[in-house]
Amino acid sequence: MAVRTEHQIGAWVENPGPDARVVIRDDLPIPSPSAEEVLIKLDCTGVCHSDLYSITGKTPMKVNIAGHEGIGHIIKGRSQRGLRIYPTSKWLYTVNVTDLTVVAGSNVSQDLIGKRVGIKWLYKYCDDCEICSKDVTYCPNQKNPGRNVLGTFQQYICSMAKPLTFIPDGISSELAAPLLCAGITIYSAILKLRLKPGEWLLLPGAGGGLGHLGVQIAHALGLKVIAVDSGESKRKLCLELGATRFLDFKVDDVDKTVKELTNGYGVHGAVCLAGNKAGYAQAIAQLRNTGVLVCVGLAMEELPISPFMMIVRGISVFGSSVGTEQEMKSLLEMASEGKIKAIVDVFDFQELGEVLEKLRINGISGRAVVKLPI
Repeated sequence: MAVRTEHQIGAWVENPGPDARVVIRDDLPIPSPSAEEVLIKLDCTGVCHSDLYSITGKTPMKVNIAGHEGIGHIIKGRSQRGLRIYPTSKWLYTVNVTDLTVVAGSNVSQDLIGKRVGIKWLYKYCDDCEICSKDVTYCPNQKNPGRNVLGTFQQYICSMAKPLTFIPDGISSELAAPLLCAGITIYSAILKLRLKPGEWLLLPGAGGGLGHLGVQIAHALGLKVIAVDSGESKRKLCLELGATRFLDFKVDDVDKTVKELTNGYGVHGAVCLAGNKAGYAQAIAQLRNTGVLVCVGLAMEELPISPFMMIVRGISVFGSSVGTEQEMKSLLEMASEGKIKAIVDVFDFQELGEVLEKLRINGISGRAVVKLPI
């Protein structure tokens, strides 16, 4: 069955780059699922700092709708009534939406209708190349919402069933959304360190959206966490979430304290969440010989370490973006068991412009989630 040609609400990015403008529109077409796809009505979506990078041109964006942390339901034959969106910031403009009817792909199992699912960064991979045989998250042919596939800042989205994440009943959509990117990113990065319970992990940027999840994940895995950030509120948060020690990089002597805590050797591993050269320099300096660094923060400068120092100290460096389907499943199990919980601020869709501005000035602690129009 084909989707009728009505329209939906979405946040359209005009001129992705430094002069980008996000316009809320009601004339965007509802995508038609192919025979092998499902159509999903999105309930909410996380707003990631990397969305802002894409919108403003710091990272590539070949489409005009951002977003990659969407939660919704696979639907069939549901009618929706429109509502009016009012401008609340320089990003947003008034629009109006019409009635619509939607259906699922013709070859999709009816058992999937009504299931709650998540759209994540790894929207699609070929599963047929030499890279996929080793790790699908690095597939050179992958599709990503907000990069080369229309993203989750819209009411409806199509997807193949295979990459979808099925959300357990015990987690609310608002709390599940950040796990689709921030959560799986930091979880996979920590696993790449291959640390044993009781070993030391350094987390520069521990008080942010990824960091506060990383502290909880590492604590649940039995690691000793040295959380590095700045400010009394972040100190309190990190310690409450299970950090062994919090160090304020603006006040504390990080190098001296780390050495004291680790018998003079340094940490076994570090996941750098800071998006700047200084954060990476700090992480590398605190590694012990044979230590491991995983790069997550989107710094654009070269790493501040020479091949000579890597050879002499036996340091390993990995890059990590997201995680595998099995890692996603394990992370959601941890959340269902109450071992981790995202701290979220929930906003209405018409506040998306304000959210983007807050992200630009680092004005959001935890993660931001916007509710899409019903």
